[in-house]
Amino acid sequence: MLKIMKKILKYLGLPVLLAGMVWSCDDLEVPITTQLTPEVFPQNSTQYIQATGPVYVAFRGEFSFAWWWSQSLSTDEAILPARGGNWFDNRNYIAMHYHDWNADNGIIGSLWDWSSKVIGTSNQTISILRQTMPEGAEKKTLISEIKTMRAISYFMLMDSYGDVPLDTLYGDFTSKAKTPRKEVFNFIEKELKSAIPNLNPASGVTTYGRPNRQTANAMLAKLYLNAEVYTATARYTDCIAACDEVINSGLYSVEPRATYLQMFYPNNGPQMKEFIFAVPYDPAAVTVGYNGQMYHARYDVPRSERAKFGLPFTPSAPRSTLPEFYAYFNDANDIRNKQWLTGLQYMNDGVTPVMVTTTKKGYDQFYTGSDGGASYTYQVNLTPDIIPRQSEALFDLGNDEIAWNMGYRNIKFYPDATSTNRNQKNDVPFLRYSDILLMKAESILRGGAVTLGQSADALVNMVRSNRTTSAILSGVTLEELYKERSREFTWEAWHRNDMIRFGKYEGSWGYKTNTDTYRRVFPIPTNAMVLNPALIQNDGY
Repeated sequence: MLKIMKKILKYLGLPVLLAGMVWSCDDLEVPITTQLTPEVFPQNSTQYIQATGPVYVAFRGEFSFAWWWSQSLSTDEAILPARGGNWFDNRNYIAMHYHDWNADNGIIGSLWDWSSKVIGTSNQTISILRQTMPEGAEKKTLISEIKTMRAISYFMLMDSYGDVPLDTLYGDFTSKAKTPRKEVFNFIEKELKSAIPNLNPASGVTTYGRPNRQTANAMLAKLYLNAEVYTATARYTDCIAACDEVINSGLYSVEPRATYLQMFYPNNGPQMKEFIFAVPYDPAAVTVGYNGQMYHARYDVPRSERAKFGLPFTPSAPRSTLPEFYAYFNDANDIRNKQWLTGLQYMNDGVTPVMVTTTKKGYDQFYTGSDGGASYTYQVNLTPDIIPRQSEALFDLGNDEIAWNMGYRNIKFYPDATSTNRNQKNDVPFLRYSDILLMKAESILRGGAVTLGQSADALVNMVRSNRTTSAILSGVTLEELYKERSREFTWEAWHRNDMIRFGKYEGSWGYKTNTDTYRRVFPIPTNAMVLNPALIQNDGY
């Protein structure tokens, strides 16, 4: 059963339905067409479940790509500079670091396209189920699941762009203007609350990869936690209440320190007791449908360490963190330190050095000696600083071994050596139980009342006691909680959301000095505005 659930999206994306599924890639208001006819409409329970597949396939597609790039590269958590002309990509990546992106940025465009695709596909799927499925509990559950996925996608869209069009009716192809952020917030809240009674109350294999009742409660908690940002009205009491619903369900627990790292391994899945909602990945799913772009190892593992991780491809390794962010990992007893590759590198035995043989010039392109072509062998040493040695204007570190070894690398989503392609089968969590505990702690620190006898200190230490052997914290402050969130959710694409809520998004890190507050939301992509003339660009852009 576990193996089946790890491949859930293989059966959810059956060709009979995918063949006729065409959606907007650029805008919510582009007509969504279908080749589905009454003769091929779903007609039994299995087919009704299969009919929901395209929604999950669409969500998976860019979840670990456009969502991750936009939420992490725009913070101090991650940076992707050019190296020897590679990865410049029309300045898409480094613009995220400098906070000088514009409406033509490819990452920002892909994020809009992706979330719009999920929403459009959800609208179509809901329409199909409403028309073809007999009334009953199963129909209510399936439609509520898809409404929850649509609400999640609207959360991502609203969080990233502010005011966005609300379009929930399949078949209405009129251009729609932006809806105020507060109204989108209210829509998401209403959708989630109405879905909760109909969602499956269980957790585990039977619900994995699909939203259950606690997915909706956890999403409400995330919505309320950020309510002051979205609506100018704090909702911390509501956040605590939503967190308590998840806590009182008794379905989840914090992963122990001994197995924390395994939570993100390629063999993770429904057995992970922290996962409230996760996106399943399986490289084999490419034979049926799009597996999505889940290949963190390609971007994060140094190319010199292919053999160490047994990868079937040479990683390009352009992505790293910044010293400012790595400074949060200052507790030698914290298991979360082990998600990083730093300093001198060794094979997995911890003894054999990772060695590279090149030339003196290949090691350092600025070497001026007459013997630049002479052989040179060195032990790989990952350094913390990111320095544009080749070109400051192009933010190019250089095309030599020194450049390729700049930056500490994250391997939280441990490389998948079993995959025959660059796609990994590590499932990626979107909502975890530790987030519930830390959201509740933050809400209490921001003025909410203690419930269930759980103080902010107690909640934070419930997480920390499963991560470090160091002493517990007392008198936890918001700043300490922010650092704890940074350590806990590294590489899980929540850091932008946190930085904005804590007022840190306008700070300086790396080479970024831009303090423009309007960049708390991204610009409406140019292609979206061309396709939908009713859209008006966000202020400042």
